[in-house]
Amino acid sequence: MIKKKKTEIYALGQHISMSAHKARRVIDQIRGRSYEETLMILELMPYRACYSIFKLVYSAAANASYNMDSNETNLIISKAEVNEGTTVKKLRPRARGRSFPIKRPTCHITIGVKDTSLDEYEDEYMTMIHQSVYNKSRGGIWGKK
Repeated sequence: MIKKKKTEIYALGQHISMSAHKARRVIDQIRGRSYEETLMILELMPYRACYSIFKLVYSAAANASYNMDSNETNLIISKAEVNEGTTVKKLRPRARGRSFPIKRPTCHITIGVKDTSLDEYEDEYMTMIHQSVYNKSRGGIWGKK
């Protein structure tokens, strides 16, 4: 049995008080970019969501350097997603004893970083296994000719 090495590290932020739609506007700009480029983009964008996402990207890079001894120059943002969280509902008093609902949306943000230097080693290893298992001179997996 072949065990796949874990090359992706995550940072998860839950119950962040902002709309998921507003956070997705920023997340779509950073998905697939390098770590250093992402930090520059987030510092220069004028949206409120950038601060929370900046902290999560920084945390994901710290997790990668601690858990996998990765260098920050080799990291890319491989997964960035925003899901809707719970909605905090409050009642605001209005005239004549009535009330008006206030809805505060929250969201959950997941940032995944991948080390590109580890992928090269894994690809070489998988290619070596693939060539030895699926070698045509030996008849493939089942030994049929």
